[in-house]
Amino acid sequence: MKRCLIVDDSSVIRLVAKKVLSGPEMLVAEAASADDALDICAHEMPDIVVVDYLLPDMDSCDLIACLMALKAERKPVILLCMCEFDVGLLMRARRAGAVGYIQKPFTRPQLLESFREYLATT
Repeated sequence: MKRCLIVDDSSVIRLVAKKVLSGPEMLVAEAASADDALDICAHEMPDIVVVDYLLPDMDSCDLIACLMALKAERKPVILLCMCEFDVGLLMRARRAGAVGYIQKPFTRPQLLESFREYLATT
């Protein structure tokens, strides 16, 4: 079973993403802050992490770099979640370790397709 972590300060986004992604092949956890995400990942690194571009307690690119620096058997696939496409932010996120992005608001098919594409690499 694959494991996913949704890091977003919006409880609505976390709830929607969890409902869309949860199933027999995916266990989904939530974090409302970067600190929560780091705690979760330090105990058990998920296969994929979706990081909101704007978090209340840490810059998203700094969180991505911290996640990539954690000791783990394997590095997670990290996706940045953005409201507006920002090439500068995306490039910073990629340098920190993100492999791609998801645009908000997302539809169920868009989210599922993004996950199929990136989870195929894990």
